Amino acid sequence: MIKAVLVINTQGKPRLTKFYDFLTVEKQQELIRGVFGVLCSRAEKVSNFMQADSIFGPDSRLVYKHYATLYFVFVFDSSENELAMLDLIQVFVETLDKCFRNVCELDIVFNYSKLHAIIDEIISGGQVLETSSTEVMRAVEEISKSEAASNSISLVPKTVSGWRSR
Repeated sequence: MIKAVLVINTQGKPRLTKFYDFLTVEKQQELIRGVFGVLCSRAEKVSNFMQADSIFGPDSRLVYKHYATLYFVFVFDSSENELAMLDLIQVFVETLDKCFRNVCELDIVFNYSKLHAIIDEIISGGQVLETSSTEVMRAVEEISKSEAASNSISLVPKTVSGWRSR
């Protein structure tokens, strides 16, 4: 089971945090600081896989990928395959690239709801739902279309002059 998905910038600011177990806000912040402390102290040429027992408790593993100014981190237990989790990070980043055309940190900051929609299409309740970035994009586009359709329904005239003419 996936325990957490984190996107942290190189200054330690979390840009996405998604925990699949209930944790208090204080505990979440402590875990984010712990993960960032470990990531920023690792050499660039070392493995992207590591045990996370000291941070997340027994039977916890962590896989991460560093792209530009962001660390994409998945924390999971022994029931998940490490290489599959690394591939899932790649699917997540590919989907973000398709969605935002060369994703950057500002895209993540200003499109928070779309980011959550993407990760919710890939993972739900700590279980992997979809591994195809094309299918995820299709679902996110459908969500965007339905949101746009629901926002375009107006019960009130768009101009004040429309009210006066009645």
